[in-house]
Amino acid sequence: MPVVLDPDAAAVYKAFQEAGRPAYETLTAPEAREYYRAARLVVNPEPPALQSSKPLAIPAPHGSIPARVYTPKALRKTAGVAPCLVFFHGGGWVIGDLDTHEVVCQKLAHEGELIVISVDYRLAPEHRYPAAVDDAVTATRWIAANASELGIDASRLIVGGDSAGGNLAAVVALIARDGGGPKLAGQLLIYPATDFSRKHPSHREPETSILLTHSVIGWFCDHYLGGADSTDWRASPARAANFAGLPPAYVLTAGADPLRDEGDEYAKFLNDAGVSVTYRHFAGQFHGFFTMGKLLSQANVAVTEISGWLRSLN
Repeated sequence: MPVVLDPDAAAVYKAFQEAGRPAYETLTAPEAREYYRAARLVVNPEPPALQSSKPLAIPAPHGSIPARVYTPKALRKTAGVAPCLVFFHGGGWVIGDLDTHEVVCQKLAHEGELIVISVDYRLAPEHRYPAAVDDAVTATRWIAANASELGIDASRLIVGGDSAGGNLAAVVALIARDGGGPKLAGQLLIYPATDFSRKHPSHREPETSILLTHSVIGWFCDHYLGGADSTDWRASPARAANFAGLPPAYVLTAGADPLRDEGDEYAKFLNDAGVSVTYRHFAGQFHGFFTMGKLLSQANVAVTEISGWLRSLN
């Protein structure tokens, strides 16, 4: 069935087309980052008032991983500690940072009534795969090990992210299950990239090549993998040997999204393995809509629904 954009999504897409946005694959990685950062400022909704927003430096073998801790005014505490979402931003492992996803992290903290720690993992092509995976795992384990100092309940630790960040969250969940922890309470996968084969139908349909175009996906993949084995499950979590024993998942997909089918497939893999899965499909939206709450009402609906799921975990 052809993809039909919601009216507001169609209007946003038209505005982006008329603005003459340069294709990311025609830019250098640093240029693309600046352009993406500027574009986010236009689409972000108004941020909620929080109790605090603080920088955090997470020790790592290469020095430190920058992060930011968002603490809402209303916080669900048990025995003085609160649940925490460790968030990995999207951007094809090449663009995106703490600032581009600040407002959505603030909204998740506010509506989910939990601490959100946004992790600024190293980007490609300066730092190719598996640097981002290593940083995501290092950050998650350090947060769990230092939970009490951060005011966090280590037994209520969730990983999540959008797009490339959803990929990292899925990989972290697999590594945590197989590598001695930490035990996670949930995984939030927002239109996640799960299979670098790009053989699913949604990677060929003209209607899905919107904003995240088919060609820019190739640009992202080339920068990130740099010739590495794309079938390694740490790159393509859908290639994992099994999915049993993973934490509860919320999987979100969008209709006009090249990643639609692999996200849908990953939700099925999890469900078939006995994992509790909440699956939500936004048929009339495109990839990236989740962070566009200023222009797209469905983005705010998604944040509210995800926040409800986060509250239901603990």
